[in-house]
Amino acid sequence: MAMPLYSQQDSIYIEKKDGALKKYWNSFIHGNVDRTFERKIDMSYAVAPSYTREGSFGVGGMATGLYRLDRKDSIMQPSDITLTGNISINGFYTLTATGNNHFKGNRSRLSYSLEFARKTLNFWGVSYEGCAMNPLSEYTRQQIRWESDYVYKLSKQFYIGAAFNLNYADLSDIKDISYLEGQKQSYFFTGLGISLQYDTRDFILNPKRGVYIMFKEVIYPEFLGSFNKTLFSTNFIFDIYQKVWSGGIIAGDIYGQFNKKNTPWPLREELGSGGFRMRGYYGGRYIDCNQLTAQVELRQHIFNRLGCVAWIGTGSVFPELKKFNCKNILPNYGLGLRIEFKHNVNARIDYGFGKDTGGFVFNFAEAF
Repeated sequence: MAMPLYSQQDSIYIEKKDGALKKYWNSFIHGNVDRTFERKIDMSYAVAPSYTREGSFGVGGMATGLYRLDRKDSIMQPSDITLTGNISINGFYTLTATGNNHFKGNRSRLSYSLEFARKTLNFWGVSYEGCAMNPLSEYTRQQIRWESDYVYKLSKQFYIGAAFNLNYADLSDIKDISYLEGQKQSYFFTGLGISLQYDTRDFILNPKRGVYIMFKEVIYPEFLGSFNKTLFSTNFIFDIYQKVWSGGIIAGDIYGQFNKKNTPWPLREELGSGGFRMRGYYGGRYIDCNQLTAQVELRQHIFNRLGCVAWIGTGSVFPELKKFNCKNILPNYGLGLRIEFKHNVNARIDYGFGKDTGGFVFNFAEAF
């Protein structure tokens, strides 16, 4: 008697597998359709080869979702969450979770970022002067970082917020220990802060109109960390968005981060790090206690889910305000492609140019 090639269990497995593949394909192709009013969370996924200047080639995965805690409120913008992971051929790995949670009533919001990372990176030093003079070296960094801001709406546009940060960083396999300029290889910090914000943006991840102004002061108490002093940090952001013609948005960004002189290296500013400002520079090529940058970007919708951008900017890092040197201001400009991955949320591919450098940046949501 002839035996069947497939059992009933095999058929059920194949059907489930085909159904899962079809569901994934539909979520990818139709991911830009707003499903937040009919689903608890509208998720999309992607796995693909990846490349970063710091990590070289590898494999990356991403899951991003939009959701509403009150699906009857059509005025409040949706909440978002993005999970990413990347493993590269040189041992570089990162796991991140970021998001903005808008609570019912549209009176408060929690923004957060969590990162686990192990990176073998190029290293020039921990100050602008050192980075400009030292030959290329190398080190391995392991880092766990949590940053969160809870803001409460005081009026239609004004918010007051509280910040809570954790930062653990450790350096190993340093080729030249003198590049640390006497600092320790490992630190832990706990930050507590307060912020004031003016925010009229229509959507945080892809603003098309509005103004965002933020002042934040964070204290890192000595007794809540491994450094022998209490530290203070001041952050300022001014962003503006304006429609210029059909499908065209002009966006501007001014960013300042100010720390005390002799701030430990994990709290120092790395020009180009994160792919939001001074895009194209190798993260860590220029490091110092303070950073000041400015950029203007033209965003143009092309067709359906495609768009493009062009930007020009400038910035620098420096040890303290009185030692800010105009000769150390660095240029930045570039072009980018936008693909609407979720409803009003873009996947972005940028190529940025700088002083004797250039590189790709892959990310989700706009740079600012």
